Amino acid sequence: MEIKKAEFIISAASRSQYPQDGRVEVAFVGRSNVGKSSIINALTNRKSLAKVGNTPGKTRLINFFLINDDFYLVDLPGYGYAKVSKGEKEKWGRLMEDYLTGRETLKKVVLLVDSRHKPTEDDVMMIEWIRYHGYDIQVIATKADKISRNEMQKNKKIIKETLKVRDEELFFFSSTKREGKEELINKLFDDLSANNNIAEPMES
Repeated sequence: MEIKKAEFIISAASRSQYPQDGRVEVAFVGRSNVGKSSIINALTNRKSLAKVGNTPGKTRLINFFLINDDFYLVDLPGYGYAKVSKGEKEKWGRLMEDYLTGRETLKKVVLLVDSRHKPTEDDVMMIEWIRYHGYDIQVIATKADKISRNEMQKNKKIIKETLKVRDEELFFFSSTKREGKEELINKLFDDLSANNNIAEPMES
């Protein structure tokens, strides 16, 4: 598929602010410094659709972007930033749980990990959380331009074993080089668009 249109809709702090038009959703989540905003901008071919923050872990809102007037790309707050207080971490947990619990329009969750390193305990916890709630999983290993092909093969094995994912559930990508962008877009969004039927608005 081709992304022809992408627009910011709302930054939601609670369930009452989520879109209620029944369009299906795919959510992106990952550590605060994993490059999530850069990938969203690269995939949508927009320089600043998702704002790249100077302070990792600062954003505590759920951002909804409408793609091709068809479905939502949902940018979830980053996690794992050490300077965030315990209270902020608890607030993040409640926000995430509220979104992931019973969100019928959410069809897939994309977990972003750093291709250069073994997934963290937070990453493992996150993918277990996604599995627990029954959503389809796709893992993107970011910053792939910063490792060699040999390192990529080695790290691919480590990521697969740590997160317990299959080959088809893992994709290496560089927001800078954008190699394989069309393939990744199809992998992430094709089935969402094809199966997207606008339903009656849900009650909050």
